[in-house]
Amino acid sequence: MIVLVIDIQKGITDDRLYNYETFLESTKRVIDTARKNNVEVIYVQHDDGPGTGFSVGDVDFEIADQVAPKEGEKIYTKEINSCFGNKELAGYLDEQADKTLMIVGLQTNFCIDASVKSAFERGYKVIIPEGTNSTFDNDYMDGETTYKYYNDMMWPKRFADCVSLDEALGMMER
Repeated sequence: MIVLVIDIQKGITDDRLYNYETFLESTKRVIDTARKNNVEVIYVQHDDGPGTGFSVGDVDFEIADQVAPKEGEKIYTKEINSCFGNKELAGYLDEQADKTLMIVGLQTNFCIDASVKSAFERGYKVIIPEGTNSTFDNDYMDGETTYKYYNDMMWPKRFADCVSLDEALGMMER
């Protein structure tokens, strides 16, 4: 198993997110449990391109302090929604014997959804721990409705196993 921490970056990690405090706390618990149990944690950052304010060198691009990587943990950059858009990351994941990915991060309806579906299409078993992805209100749905749409209806029994936080933590404890 590998834990993918996707796009938890300074420019979008704030209280505008649905269930912000729970999201951060649950995600930190996943990362901490992974580290304690020698489960690899890999970070992915979204780059919107130079001049956008959300690119390499911009403060908003940096990984949020609350979930900062430890020395030696891999960090990849992507320029499209799916983390599999980074060919180095996709190649690295393909080389792993265990084809299980636990995916956490931002935003539910963009990069998390794209990465979940891309992983599924590539034959990975995808685990989504409850409360470890989030998003903002949009023109069509509030953040809570968007979260529930994906986590309760779209992904389960199709693209991912959406499990309780405790169940996800238990999967990593050896």
